[in-house]
Amino acid sequence: MKPSSDITRLLEIMAALRTPGTGCPWDLEQNFASIGPYTIEEAYEVVDAIERGDLADLRDELGDLLLQVVFHARMAEEQGAFAFGDVVEAITKKLIRRHPHVFGNLKDLSPEEVKSLWDSIKREEKEERRTARAEMGLPPEAHEAGFLGGIPTAMPALPRAHKLTAKAAKVGFDWPDSAQVIDKIHEELEEVKEASATGSRDRIEDEIGDLLFSVTNLARHFNIDPEQALRRTNAKFERRFKSVEETLARQGRSLDDATLDEMEQLWVAAKMAEREPGPSS
Repeated sequence: MKPSSDITRLLEIMAALRTPGTGCPWDLEQNFASIGPYTIEEAYEVVDAIERGDLADLRDELGDLLLQVVFHARMAEEQGAFAFGDVVEAITKKLIRRHPHVFGNLKDLSPEEVKSLWDSIKREEKEERRTARAEMGLPPEAHEAGFLGGIPTAMPALPRAHKLTAKAAKVGFDWPDSAQVIDKIHEELEEVKEASATGSRDRIEDEIGDLLFSVTNLARHFNIDPEQALRRTNAKFERRFKSVEETLARQGRSLDDATLDEMEQLWVAAKMAEREPGPSS
């Protein structure tokens, strides 16, 4: 089977991999649950390629992510639920419906009006899904229950906390200003200290969770993506730690040979070096 830029060839390859008797043993034993973690991993690798500015790698990673969609669609087709074409039809229908200012009669909307319209249409779609399920005798979708429904529980905790507080804020359940959120963070930090004195792991975990949730809320008040902020800090930590390691290596030493005070001094030096302005061009 030869490679091709036609999506049909990818579907044919996936079908061949899942054909009993002649397909791939590993692919054949997979199901939605076992493939799910790979889907999340591939999405992160797409973002990683974007952040590195590597368009060649981005092309490959987008292909890996597309394979995940094709894989899930193939398994659903085998169960008689839906096929890849149904997935494409669903998303094209959704995009056309949610962009009446592009594909309909609404014109000259501001970005704010577009966002408001998008949210309104999403609410309509959710209500239609509920009605359709009721007509088919199906129970309501558990993850759609309540005002905060619809935010995937499998979503990473940091961005999910951001979405939960943002959605609650739409009905006024929010701190009026960031100063109050900062006060709340101080309060939660004190509760972490109190919990640590008890030695109770469950209580400490609970209070640290409250602290992280409050910090995420603060990021939202400043219109900052907490996931992106933490990724930026992770990269900064890796960069500075690598500088410490490389400096020690130039001295003929390893991390195990250095004391905490020595590593701290090298860390501060790496931090100061980052802050120093580079030579003018």
